[in-house]
Amino acid sequence: MQTLTERDQQHIWHPYTQMQTAAPAIPIVKGSGAYLFDEQGKRYLDAVSSWWVTLHGHAHPYIARKVAAQLLELEQVIFAGFTHLPAIQLAEALLQILPANQQKVFYSDNGSTAIEVALKMCLQFWTNKGEDRKKVIAFTNGYHGDTFGAMSVSGRSAWTNPFEQLLFDVVFITPPNNKNLPELKALVSAIADETACFIYEPLVQGSGGMLMHGAEFLDELMHHCRTEGVLMIQDEVFTGFGRTGKNFACDHLTEVPDLMCFSKGLTGGTMPLGVTTCVRKIYDAFLSEDQHKALYHGHSFTANPLACTAAIASLELLLSQETQGHISRICKKHFEFSKELQSHSQVKEVRQTGTILAIEWKSTSETSYFNTFRDRLYPFFLEHGILLRPLGNVIYVLPPYCMTDEDLQYIYRIILLALNQTEDGKILCAV
Repeated sequence: MQTLTERDQQHIWHPYTQMQTAAPAIPIVKGSGAYLFDEQGKRYLDAVSSWWVTLHGHAHPYIARKVAAQLLELEQVIFAGFTHLPAIQLAEALLQILPANQQKVFYSDNGSTAIEVALKMCLQFWTNKGEDRKKVIAFTNGYHGDTFGAMSVSGRSAWTNPFEQLLFDVVFITPPNNKNLPELKALVSAIADETACFIYEPLVQGSGGMLMHGAEFLDELMHHCRTEGVLMIQDEVFTGFGRTGKNFACDHLTEVPDLMCFSKGLTGGTMPLGVTTCVRKIYDAFLSEDQHKALYHGHSFTANPLACTAAIASLELLLSQETQGHISRICKKHFEFSKELQSHSQVKEVRQTGTILAIEWKSTSETSYFNTFRDRLYPFFLEHGILLRPLGNVIYVLPPYCMTDEDLQYIYRIILLALNQTEDGKILCAV
């Protein structure tokens, strides 16, 4: 009888994987809390929350019960011309904890589509108002997804090179700091009349290498965009739902965006769902007797009742005193470990925002997703029962909120073990 790995290799094409050289995929048969179990019974600590989505741990019983009950009531209904209670309840609950200017919720099915919706809203907003604004401003090294609009506003890289001629033009700027703010403001002012929107990852650029920028500088840039009439899309697909130490990255800011995008942790990692929220004036620009001014965007599974139910349950858990305590505890542990690492001879930089801890290894090669450190570090951590997915020579720890102090300490200890097997920018550790 074929193993799961053999059956997988026969039929399946995996994401972000060079299939010719990649090691066989590890078959996972069970998840529980912060742990994943393979078919041989080996246990792995999920230190990356399974691509940043699992907030409360795997197979959470509360979310499972809620989804099971909903499955017996209503599993799916077309969302054009119909509605249902889970979609309404989720919109109400989400808007209650977002900035007060967010008034409308548009459902889609993942982070990339949430971004696509936001971009289309901004571009058509100006078209509906009779203005020709097509420019988009975005951060260098940003990542907003893999669909074409999301790729266009993401930093140009090896990921986007094959499609370069098909991506629309974007004005890329570096994230704001105390030195470049005057230059960025001048650029925004110069092109404001042609600009549809500014899209950005707040505080942390995830896939770009867990790059971080200060809230005070982003606030100042946002304020300038507001005075120049440039719409702002805040991509909280990664930073939302407690990752920055607060419910949303916007809770660190005084300025508020015009649109916000969510996915990943939205359902607690249970199933796909995307949300784009916006201010009332954007929604109002689509109201017309003219049918051509409607937003013609949708998905077969828009506002799926099961996904909405999972998201409501996850939001209830997030706002509980227990989970908020876990978030604060993880933030504190990360901070303590980051201080310990700052003087390590093999560490180039340590970055932390909330429950996100990133360690940039010193390397003889350029800091990059394609840095070969990953080829040694990834199997090293797996051998020690930890799922860490390095971004080249950047290791990040992004645990589910249920992870215990003991498990965190084990992860930190194995990271130190790997660092201590690094010399002169070269990894010596091997499995």
